[in-house]
Amino acid sequence: MAKAARIGFVTVSDRASRGEYEDLGGPAMQEWLSSALTNEWEAVACIVADEQDQVEKVLKELADEQGCCLIVTTGGTGPALRDITPEATEAVCSKILDGFGEQMRAVSLQFVPTAILSRQIAGIRGQSLIINLPGKPSAIADCLNAVFPAVPYCIDLLEGPYLETDESFVKAFRPKHAKKPSA
Repeated sequence: MAKAARIGFVTVSDRASRGEYEDLGGPAMQEWLSSALTNEWEAVACIVADEQDQVEKVLKELADEQGCCLIVTTGGTGPALRDITPEATEAVCSKILDGFGEQMRAVSLQFVPTAILSRQIAGIRGQSLIINLPGKPSAIADCLNAVFPAVPYCIDLLEGPYLETDESFVKAFRPKHAKKPSA
């Protein structure tokens, strides 16, 4: 039996990290993934302040020590002075996947003109895919709907666990030559 995939969920928020604000983004990301994935997976969730060194530390821990194949973040992607999530993500990644940010902004612009202010990115650290998402729960869903079809195959390419989706919710795309590994 295949080992459950580990997925990291990071909420970047000064107020939520101090307990002054209810974290809505973290649960929204987990709820979306619960609807999308049909295979076993395990959540590793944390809340961190908008401090670049703290965000870098938690991303490294989730990728290197916790073995998360996918790490999704929420918050800290705007132009405000304390918004540092993309910088922290870029600092810990060996490759940046520009298409993720481009697609998320393109989709978000259909809903709000301020999506041009969003700076979310995605990148690779070892065998982990890290995706920055916006802070608003409805925007999280819009962005995941837009990019998640490519996520399972990306994780395949990183030699991570085989992620299967509920095709009535979101259909993963894999090239015809991509084969499901034998158990």
